[in-house]
Amino acid sequence: MAKVNLAVIYYSSTGTNYQLAKWAEEGAKNAGAEVKLVKVPELAPKEAIASNPAWEKHLEETKDVPTAAHEDLEWADAIIFSVPTRFGNMPAQMRQFIDTTGGLWAEGKLVNKVVSAMSSASNAHGGQEATILSLYTSMFHWGAIIAGPGYSDPVQFAAGGNPYGVSVTVGQDGQMQEDVEEAAKYQAKRTVQVAEWVKQGQQ
Repeated sequence: MAKVNLAVIYYSSTGTNYQLAKWAEEGAKNAGAEVKLVKVPELAPKEAIASNPAWEKHLEETKDVPTAAHEDLEWADAIIFSVPTRFGNMPAQMRQFIDTTGGLWAEGKLVNKVVSAMSSASNAHGGQEATILSLYTSMFHWGAIIAGPGYSDPVQFAAGGNPYGVSVTVGQDGQMQEDVEEAAKYQAKRTVQVAEWVKQGQQ
């Protein structure tokens, strides 16, 4: 059977969700998938970015990461999103990207994509779960198939126990408060596995 094509699509201002995306990329490759790691465009004004040295630094460090395009969505059998929370919702950058997919949706090109999501916030109950669920709401409109990790592996408990997708708390020092590397890799592996079943069933 042909390899699963998986797109890891992220938005990150200071690097946390970029790191989650990198772990997902590694986990998916280890599971045998062909992987594209892409970011959605930054929308914030330059003065806002310049006011936060960590934000400015991360933007410069990731300037060579390809920008997500509709072609990536068409190519992908599966998609993993990684986003920070903004008041319990996905950030505007990711929202805008998803809002541009109406043409693909109308043509039925997003149906049966296998999707999973990860998130971060600055405190333990800062909206990570709500953010993931807000993204999944859009995915139901796509006709996508959600591959949440649930409690299908003990690694979920070690990473905080969020069944909707890996989530992490980031302290004021910018450091992750939970060890979620293995959980992120596992979530990617599970997403690839579900996508393999779907792809095989469509052949």
